[in-house]
Amino acid sequence: MRHIEAGRASLARGDWEQAKRAFDAALATEEAGEALEGLGLAAWWLDLADIVFDARERAYRIYHQQSNRTAAARVAVWLAWDTSAFRGEHAIATVWLQRARRLLDDQPATAEHAWLALRSGVSALLHDGNPEEAATLAAKAISVGDAIGSSDYAVAGRALHGYAEITAGRVGEGRRTLDEVSASVLAGEVKDYVLTGLACCYLIAACDRIRDYDRATQWCDRLKESCKKWGLRPLFAVCRTQYASVCMWRGAWEEAERELSAATDELAACRPAMTGEGFARLGELRRRQGKLDEAMALFDRAGTDPIASLGRAMVAFDRGDHKAAAELVDRYLRKLPLQNRTERAAGLELLSRAQIELGDGVDAQKALEELRDIAARAQTDPLRASASLAAGVVFARSGDPASARRHLEDAVDLFQKGGAPFETARARVELARVLGRLGRLEPAVEEAQRAIDDFVQLHADLELSRARDVLENLRTEKSTAPQPEPGNQRGGLTVRELEVLRLISIGLGNHAIAQRLFISEHTVHRHVANMLTKLNVSSRSAAVAQVVRQGVAGDSC
Repeated sequence: MRHIEAGRASLARGDWEQAKRAFDAALATEEAGEALEGLGLAAWWLDLADIVFDARERAYRIYHQQSNRTAAARVAVWLAWDTSAFRGEHAIATVWLQRARRLLDDQPATAEHAWLALRSGVSALLHDGNPEEAATLAAKAISVGDAIGSSDYAVAGRALHGYAEITAGRVGEGRRTLDEVSASVLAGEVKDYVLTGLACCYLIAACDRIRDYDRATQWCDRLKESCKKWGLRPLFAVCRTQYASVCMWRGAWEEAERELSAATDELAACRPAMTGEGFARLGELRRRQGKLDEAMALFDRAGTDPIASLGRAMVAFDRGDHKAAAELVDRYLRKLPLQNRTERAAGLELLSRAQIELGDGVDAQKALEELRDIAARAQTDPLRASASLAAGVVFARSGDPASARRHLEDAVDLFQKGGAPFETARARVELARVLGRLGRLEPAVEEAQRAIDDFVQLHADLELSRARDVLENLRTEKSTAPQPEPGNQRGGLTVRELEVLRLISIGLGNHAIAQRLFISEHTVHRHVANMLTKLNVSSRSAAVAQVVRQGVAGDSC
């Protein structure tokens, strides 16, 4: 027992090497379950996977043979986590959780019940995408923690509960819960290193779901400090992966790359099954940079990670394959229950855009309405910005540039307020297109140029190329547009007919005009026929000449 007590004291100090030596010494004289369990925990912190599995499986067998059901269940929960984190074998991890649940049936409330509820809740949230089940299990962990007087489990349970609430779209309730967790952690109420790290990770992940990056930054900094101090390498690597999202959002792409590269290297060495998210986020960075082939290669390395699944759909959209993008994002969304609201948001934005590009206004509007409902429930600026951008694009492609302008202006303002230069610039490009269609060429050129300036600083080459094309088209239209004279009227032409006439004047045919205005060729043909009748001319060129000669113009020219 002397070596076992020494090992436990070393674990309490965070001296993992000394703890391992003490438990090894204990096992040299007797193979006790307590010594094996202690060795497994020391090895877990030291990233010694082979020792972790060997020690914990042996400990489980001994506890089971001794009919020590609570101890066996405790180790089974650890083995469930290990199997998932080290090996990525989620089905086997589920079996271990079921085994622990069976062992604890009819047992009085103990810390093991809270531990099982916590890990089962995480599995429900992250692997099954079910925040309601996760919230129920988190509530059980809180209840048990309170009943046995364990603030560690109660606080960790509240952190998971807040994370689940935010994922379900109940952002106000989730934030209040997480604020309570923050106060508890800062007050030093949580002593257990593992549970402290988990609580902080849930806080950061919840902030990431709603893009509350100010809070995420604060908790990343705090967790990184603790991880460095105590040598909590696995949690440090996960924290760096999450922190990279903050850097990406704020345009600090070089820092994001450093964090992701370091984190994936660390996880590859200590938790290889957990590298998927790092590769997926690095793939998203490459996509934003316009390096689509590299992005796809990283998404492939990430496997079934949800970020990678959505990333593949985004790459298809970037390549102009809107059908593939719609199919891939629909597949992504089918895996997420409707109650998994905040995780669905990014997919819904992309789906609405892909569907409207395919001419499917009904499905585009359906996706948009779900996204707007999520944003309204969440009441966070980044999600409202996402919904406004999607609405602006849908209205623009549906032939309502006036409504599109208002939504896109809101998107620009909200993204800019949130310190997101890439998203702001994307919204500016869409706004520039709409302003051009409304004939407001000067502000359209200004928005396009500001987007270009941001993309240049970010080295977002693909988006930069697109923004420059928009700017070039706007300048061409501006230089060739019929110039109105004071007092002239529209000669009976509608705003849309004047738009069509202006594009005819720069040499575009019906197909090109339809693509530019996002309407059908049949509609273009009808506008041309109406113009010829109103102007009493027989050809397109004659219509242009008459407009120039008479100075027929309006807000759209």
